[in-house]
Amino acid sequence: MFEQLGLIGCGLMGGSFALALKRAKLVKRVVGYSKSPSTTERARQLGVIDVTAPSALLAVSGADLVLIAVPVGASEATFKAIRHGITEQMLVMDVGSTKGDVMEAARRGLHDHFANFVPAHPIAGKEVAGVEHADAGLYAGRQVVLTPVKATLRSNVQRATQVWSAIGAKVVTMTPEAHDKAFAAVSHLPHLLAFAFTNALTSQPEGSRFLELAGPGFRDFTRIAAADPAMWRDVLLANREQVLQQSRAFRAALSQFEALMGTGDSQALEDAIAAASRARAQWQPGAGVSPD
Repeated sequence: MFEQLGLIGCGLMGGSFALALKRAKLVKRVVGYSKSPSTTERARQLGVIDVTAPSALLAVSGADLVLIAVPVGASEATFKAIRHGITEQMLVMDVGSTKGDVMEAARRGLHDHFANFVPAHPIAGKEVAGVEHADAGLYAGRQVVLTPVKATLRSNVQRATQVWSAIGAKVVTMTPEAHDKAFAAVSHLPHLLAFAFTNALTSQPEGSRFLELAGPGFRDFTRIAAADPAMWRDVLLANREQVLQQSRAFRAALSQFEALMGTGDSQALEDAIAAASRARAQWQPGAGVSPD
């Protein structure tokens, strides 16, 4: 049981974490802060938080658990803002989709309190943003990747594991470098492709007509294109080297398909499609991921 959660960022991810803790009776009080006062007040009205704070520093004051749920580009400023409110017993976590840049931001921003920080990435979310969509069950059955380093307090890694497990998540650990490489491939590049494809379609003169004819295939492929723009701007820039590397690999595979179509090699084209079909059919969420 935590006495107080200091929540920095009262949106979908942070709000869902607060609601999950409340439902599991793991926290007595939630104090929240968002850059927009109206967002913080809305979170209070919805019962996501109990008390609004006028600053990030005041939100963490008196807390024994802190969750930072802001775009990764705002991480360093947030760490600096709360640094003087962190105590020895406080557990600080984030929910960012990139980890290498967040770890460096924490080193610069937290200084002597860096050991209190346990970086976390919940593999969960929705296409819609905002505290109105916060869901106590968002993390149930989902993976949460922790990326501690040598300086991270082992006791806090255990506490982080326990709290995520208590709200139904499946916790695994990776290095920040391994995390960013893997998620560039399975998350960041797919988002980039969905954004680019949607823009390519809608920029065509007949784009609106094409959209009228779109069905389930278009819906499934472009679902993630409706994601939060500010969040994904920061993610793509923060992990640009790994994403660009994956983009080059994708371009090579796409070129291969285009060449087979150009030459009319039906058997080779079918074989390439079959290889992708088998890989997708055999995939299971979370398969093959284990703690370090």
